Amino acid sequence: MSTATIFDKIIAKEIPAEIVYEDELSLAFKDINPQAPVHLLIIPKQRIATINDLEEHDRELVGHLYIVAARLAQQFGFAEDGYRVVMNCNEDGGQSVYHIHLHLLAGLTMGWPPFANNRPKQLG
Repeated sequence: MSTATIFDKIIAKEIPAEIVYEDELSLAFKDINPQAPVHLLIIPKQRIATINDLEEHDRELVGHLYIVAARLAQQFGFAEDGYRVVMNCNEDGGQSVYHIHLHLLAGLTMGWPPFANNRPKQLG
């Protein structure tokens, strides 16, 4: 496998992070560059580079990440008010660390569309 990502180093406790949750499959910590009052990253301990690399057998792991997100929303007290969960894929999708992860964002009213000021790329 390629060079360790920053997330691999956080999982190995080689670099510090403000960890808010950990189990045998996943780890959640506060984002160091928060985009909302609450911005947590939920990562699997198994590295999968992008959504495009997911395989059928990964469905339970990805589902687990969403269960963790819901539990954290309850724990932090914003489940009823609402929150956003996002997983980016590749550069144009906003992915900067090639280890899949959920962004759990809360603490403000989020509008739609989320990227209203960005111009869409011509597809196709």
